[in-house]
Amino acid sequence: MPLGHIMRLDLERIALEYVVPCLHDIGFCYLDNFLGEVMGDCVLERVKRMHRDGELADGQLAGPSRGVAKRHLRGDQIKWIGGTEEGCEAINFLLTLIDRLVMYCGSRLGKYYVKERSKAMIACYPGNGTGYVRHVDNPNGDGRCITCIYYLHKNWDSKLHGGILRIFPEGKSYVADVEPIFDRLLFFWSDRRNPHEVQPSYATR
Repeated sequence: MPLGHIMRLDLERIALEYVVPCLHDIGFCYLDNFLGEVMGDCVLERVKRMHRDGELADGQLAGPSRGVAKRHLRGDQIKWIGGTEEGCEAINFLLTLIDRLVMYCGSRLGKYYVKERSKAMIACYPGNGTGYVRHVDNPNGDGRCITCIYYLHKNWDSKLHGGILRIFPEGKSYVADVEPIFDRLLFFWSDRRNPHEVQPSYATR
């Protein structure tokens, strides 16, 4: 059986049997060992090169302070890419797999039917206690419905390095802590159902 066909069947099964039920039941889910170490390393090395070459800029705030960088509220450095840029073949491969996963969710996402995505945001927290205070990715109904995060940190120890993503599911009595583990892919609703924060990082994240 061709590899592409196997991959399609696997992605469709993961979407229908895991991603969709988890999003409806608890509002988020994550997949570990998504790309595998070899391909994950290719993505990591490209992002490291962007960081080394000074291609990342301070993240900006949306809402009333739109376009303003306030490091005490949001400490990441970012770059938006489409995946088709020169040297970004591994990133494009990752984005293609994520696109397929979301596509296979199809009409099973409640009122949503995803037809397109924004560019991908490369983000780096440079340590020194930088994080991102509690916020909602899409508080104003701008069309975004699912946030996907792919983590690239190797040998990350959250007890030592911090940097946990904490989700505050709307109407729930609990919080969900997601560690930024290498080759982990996280999905969650982008709207007011999932306020979240990036806790202070004490190593480059």
